[in-house]
Amino acid sequence: MSAAAILEPSSSPDHEYEFSQRDFDRVRRLIRERAGIALNAGKQNMVYSRLSRRLRACGMSSFAEYLDALESAESPERQDFINALTTNLTAFWREAHHFPILAEHLRQRAAQSGEKFSIWCSAASTGEEPYTIAITAMEAFGSMTPPVRILATDIDTGVLEQARRGTYAEDNLASVSPALVRKYFMRGTGQNAGKVRVRPEVAALVSFRQLNLLEERWNLRGGFAAVFCRNVMIYFDKPTQYAVLRRFAPLLETGGLLFAGHSENFSEARELFQLRGSTVYERLPGESSARRQG
Repeated sequence: MSAAAILEPSSSPDHEYEFSQRDFDRVRRLIRERAGIALNAGKQNMVYSRLSRRLRACGMSSFAEYLDALESAESPERQDFINALTTNLTAFWREAHHFPILAEHLRQRAAQSGEKFSIWCSAASTGEEPYTIAITAMEAFGSMTPPVRILATDIDTGVLEQARRGTYAEDNLASVSPALVRKYFMRGTGQNAGKVRVRPEVAALVSFRQLNLLEERWNLRGGFAAVFCRNVMIYFDKPTQYAVLRRFAPLLETGGLLFAGHSENFSEARELFQLRGSTVYERLPGESSARRQG
């Protein structure tokens, strides 16, 4: 008898749907194949909670039925499945030590070249990070129209819709300098009281699009002065991390910076990046990055 059969049926009598070990293993395989996320064995309750909502929305009576439908060739549920299992923790000026480093990097690049700079925020979530990057550039150049454009991508289409709106609860900015809030955000009134929206000048610097880092082609032109990929790689295994880093490197200018999360370590990619400190990596000289396809 297989281990999966021994562990069936599901974990709790309070559950609306049966959720077997076989179902959980299928979920783990599918999310790894489609998003690179390596779910650990202790995530059964989280998976059940998030996906049971999708079963209700789809009118499914069991996880087996849902997963069978999900594996069909043209399942419209694929993106919702990914959205449901994606964790989106973000904040304005999260890991704040990175932004003075970015500002100085942009000023140095500007002194060497009069061209516009491109920055890629590869896990934009609900938009706080790319808008923080935009405001950092504005402050660095003392201008509401700095020579910077920001591409903000995420695998989750739901959070990207929120990001495009650029509207947040005022409490989200509680730790941000009041002077910055006044300068770069508009406070809501009436039915929008308690909310803020990024100013049009900030929004104009950022373009959003859906992108899965595991896609075969990214369709990016490259030449980035900086790439932000923070607190994403922790969900990938080491081979997947390295594969993504190998694709990042040629898209960065030589000397371009890769910003990682506080718990991420890319020492396995020493031939591609050198550590500058504070989880900031510099792209080493190598294959030309100009206008490459990722």
